[in-house]
Amino acid sequence: MSQYKAPLRDIQFLLNDVFDAGTQWAALPEIAGNLDLDTAAAILEEAGKLASESLAPLNRSGDEEGAQWNEGVVTTPAGFKEAYATYAEGGWVGLSGNPQFGGMGMPKMLAVHVEEMLYAANSSFTLYSVLSSGACLALDTHASAELKDTYLPPMYEGRWAGSMCLTEAHAGTDLGLIRTKAEPRADGSYAITGSKIFITGGEQDLTENIIHLVLAKLPDAPAGPKGISLFLVPKVLVKADGSLGERNAVSCGSIEHKMGIKASATCVMNFDGATGWLVGEPNKGLAAMFTMMNYERLSIGIQGIGCAEASYQAAVAYARDRLQSRAPGGPVAKDKAADPIIVHPDVRRMLLTMKAFNEGGRALATYVGAQLDQAKYGTDADARAAAQARVALLTPVAKAFFTDTGLESCVQGQQVLGGHGFIREWGQEQLVRDVRIAQIYEGTNGIQALDLLGRKVVADGGKALDDFLAEIREFARQPGVEYRDALLEAVKQLEETSQWVRDQAGNDPRQIGAASVEYLHLFGYVTYAYLWSKMASVARARLDSDPDFHSAKLATARFYFNRLLPRIEGLIACLRGGADSLYELGAEQF
Repeated sequence: MSQYKAPLRDIQFLLNDVFDAGTQWAALPEIAGNLDLDTAAAILEEAGKLASESLAPLNRSGDEEGAQWNEGVVTTPAGFKEAYATYAEGGWVGLSGNPQFGGMGMPKMLAVHVEEMLYAANSSFTLYSVLSSGACLALDTHASAELKDTYLPPMYEGRWAGSMCLTEAHAGTDLGLIRTKAEPRADGSYAITGSKIFITGGEQDLTENIIHLVLAKLPDAPAGPKGISLFLVPKVLVKADGSLGERNAVSCGSIEHKMGIKASATCVMNFDGATGWLVGEPNKGLAAMFTMMNYERLSIGIQGIGCAEASYQAAVAYARDRLQSRAPGGPVAKDKAADPIIVHPDVRRMLLTMKAFNEGGRALATYVGAQLDQAKYGTDADARAAAQARVALLTPVAKAFFTDTGLESCVQGQQVLGGHGFIREWGQEQLVRDVRIAQIYEGTNGIQALDLLGRKVVADGGKALDDFLAEIREFARQPGVEYRDALLEAVKQLEETSQWVRDQAGNDPRQIGAASVEYLHLFGYVTYAYLWSKMASVARARLDSDPDFHSAKLATARFYFNRLLPRIEGLIACLRGGADSLYELGAEQF
């Protein structure tokens, strides 16, 4: 199998040329003094080396060995501890963390690309780190000064890790059903009792402590999601001087045996009167936890891009080398018995589909990262609010569309290898297994679709959508825009379909759920069209500066508009089919 290489040239194209990151960062005072394009390039190069040289070599062996559980102790695969130590020493856990507590303070626009490299190299390993980063973000946003001072520095250092404890055996999407209890104590702490499942990194041997963020209910909590509070529960209690004390009443009951990401410990966590501290306000824990959840949703979306990029690189290498049959137009490798399969139309269709999705997804991740940076660091209140609204609109699209197309791409990559794609040693079957979970955890893609259509498009009358479409139309009015007419037609179709769903939902609330998945995909394809138009326009203007790279970008854009964007016609026809046909069967007829 080919060795993974970080797509640094494409990342530089996005940051430097398409989104002009240097100018954006210079306008944000908290970033401007710490980062320029040269520094960003150095960070990305180091991240690429870490991914390809330290993490990628552990990917298959980690899958073969898996995480192991023995009487409450979880052991990660051989090499993971050493790789994590290297990772922590480099400061990567705190890459975008608050500098006040030891983070590097790098913008999300940069961090999304580091995360993609890590996921591409080794998704299981990366999950341990991104959960810590998300936990740090939630604590930095909602915890008391005392909790932040105690827990954030060692977490950013990588000495302590974080976990997110939401799901219970009977309560997944509907968190209002959780039963975990928090009893107040006289000293201001709480006794946390309950069991959580599917906890990524809930127990591991990489760090000396694990800081669990746990959703639980106070004794007098109102019913449902409005009665949920958030608590910090360390695996090992921390003394006043910051050193570690006694083991808390937290234990790992078992780990799951999974289809993929086998080196990532997915734990059942038991809290037996464990000591915890309230994070944020009582009964408002769900909102606090969603600070972490939204971070993780974008990150898990990026897992889809990373796995797809690794699959693409392996598929291209194989297609250039594998000899089978002759090209339709006659022999290409005349000195050989057959031509490399990359000459065949169907193989090219698969590879171009992967390439178009990967590069479109990378562009959208960059765009969302820029919006997050503006929302966090911007100096104008209105601009921050607008950016936050844009993030809210696009986060479910990023999570679901990245991972749906990520699975499609990994399956295409497996298909390029034919029978070898089904064999473990070639790596493609692991990527298919590893990426599959990304459509499920951190809110299933069906839930993301409901969030997009029900909350972000219908509930607010479509204001966030209208603002986004107005931005696209403003871009299309500029001179030199590639695929202007196709882009504007796609925007029109999305706008008209959105209004149709709003009209239908007013008469039948089932219509939102019936249309939501096709609608999210429609939204994703149109958004990629916007970004492919941007990329193609820049590539055309800079064609002479790097003809090979920019001509490839233009050719991929042409494929996207000719072969992938037309999928929206079928999506629109499907969702306009309505909800009635979904309800003609009684439950007993299935």
